[in-house]
Amino acid sequence: MGELQKDNDLFFTCSLIEYIARKTKNTKKYVVEKLGYEKINKIYELAEVYHSENLDKVSDEFIQNSQIELGDYDILENITERIPSFWEIGRIYQRLIKMVNENENEYMKTLIKVLSSWIIEKIDNYNSSMYYENPNYIYECYKEGKIL
Repeated sequence: MGELQKDNDLFFTCSLIEYIARKTKNTKKYVVEKLGYEKINKIYELAEVYHSENLDKVSDEFIQNSQIELGDYDILENITERIPSFWEIGRIYQRLIKMVNENENEYMKTLIKVLSSWIIEKIDNYNSSMYYENPNYIYECYKEGKIL
């Protein structure tokens, strides 16, 4: 049985936010704040359409429309380990969001909450092991508000 469409849409939304954050050298929290609920929900609702378009074109549209400026948060700088793709990180976020709240009607509110939280900075440190930890471990850390 394949992945539910709404889960796949959540995955794409998370991945696009990661892509925008890397492209503009900003934190996920900043990107989420600049996009706002309405634009994030638009990405989610139209994910199937956006997924078939050129990702640079789609991201540039949201960067411009949300006035996302170039930042200095370069998570790819000084990395000594393998850099996970934005798709891989999008999958981590998708799983965490679903574990925090399984109600697909609240995915976007939960996405904003999770991507604005403290744990994202830990996942962004690719020289640590956090991004490839077991999803249940990441969730328990998030829930407890600290690395266990």
